Amino acid sequence: MDKIKMSVPLVEMDGDEMTRILWQWVKDILILPYVDLKTVYFDLSIQNRDATDDAVTTLAGNACLKYGVGVKCATITPNAQRQEEFGLKKLYPSPNATIRAIMDGTVFRAPVLVKGITPLVPSWTSPIVIARHAYGDVYKAVELKADGGVATLCVNGVQKQVFDFGSQSGILQAQHNTDKSITSFATSCFEYALSEKKDLWFSTKDTISKVYDHRFKDIFQEIYDTKYKEKFEEAGIEYFYTLIDDAVARVMRSKGGFIWALKNYDGDVMSDMVATAFGSLAMMTSVLVSPSGAYEYEAAHGTVTRHFRKYQAGETTSTNSVATLFAWTGALKKRGELDGNSQLIKFACDMEAASVETIENGEMTGDLTGLFHLDGVEVKKLDSKGFLQAVARRYEAIQTV
Repeated sequence: MDKIKMSVPLVEMDGDEMTRILWQWVKDILILPYVDLKTVYFDLSIQNRDATDDAVTTLAGNACLKYGVGVKCATITPNAQRQEEFGLKKLYPSPNATIRAIMDGTVFRAPVLVKGITPLVPSWTSPIVIARHAYGDVYKAVELKADGGVATLCVNGVQKQVFDFGSQSGILQAQHNTDKSITSFATSCFEYALSEKKDLWFSTKDTISKVYDHRFKDIFQEIYDTKYKEKFEEAGIEYFYTLIDDAVARVMRSKGGFIWALKNYDGDVMSDMVATAFGSLAMMTSVLVSPSGAYEYEAAHGTVTRHFRKYQAGETTSTNSVATLFAWTGALKKRGELDGNSQLIKFACDMEAASVETIENGEMTGDLTGLFHLDGVEVKKLDSKGFLQAVARRYEAIQTV
């Protein structure tokens, strides 16, 4: 079989721990045998980020903007324990947050649905797509520990007291966002909703945050009214705003099938909740969409440290690689769309179908065995590499049909 050719490379961002191992296995078993893969490679391991003073992360983010499509492995965001473990010069920021700030995009996360895995919320029959703002809020916050004194917020001479600590000790945090980034976020959400023909919800807490959160609400409404209202009506889809606590109640009673737009931290938390309720965080896809039309695909989970410790000890693991695989197929599919490469698109679609069919036929990793129930299908637990090999067999079977 001739390998599928690529005319423009992907930006490939390698990562850490068990996901770094899976990354290479996905390439070796499911991509390189079929695709003449072209990538611009960046090593975003914690060791290389430390060696380059994190410059490699900035280079990778800018490369995504240049080439239009990137695919990223999960990476470590160090805390004090990790700093000591790796002997790091400092506590580096989240690579995801750095890349999101560079691309100024919106993160869209959606679960991979398979027959036999029933969501924990019985009414959820269609995917819920989380649209997460990818800039600012707590991820760009400035924090201080206070040992008494008065904290004030000051902008261009306008000053407001935050809190008078007196002689008490405490903590404080300042967050920010920009109209430009919020506008990009809203525009990306409206465009994505139109492309997917799905209703769009937006929720925050403007009754409490009467300036910060209310600004998000106002910008969304202004853009909708002036640019998208007629388009949404023609497409037969709806946009509405509601408070986040009301939205949570509505979501739990819904059937799914919509896009839920959320601020940065809210989206971080709710995407994990939605992923777990649909089955597994390892079955959650994630794509960062820049206003300039650049895309960055990644798994929506961490580096699976616990399994990596077992791997280091020579033990066999059964680690779910579906989200990592779908990051690759999503990136290859988008690369094919942008380049007019129908063979690459078909490859990516067939590989996704093969992974879903493998699970639906009872072959899966250990995290799914307790969740999977399908009449007449016997469950077989596979190790990490064995699952990828099963997907490869299924993919080749699809090609012969």
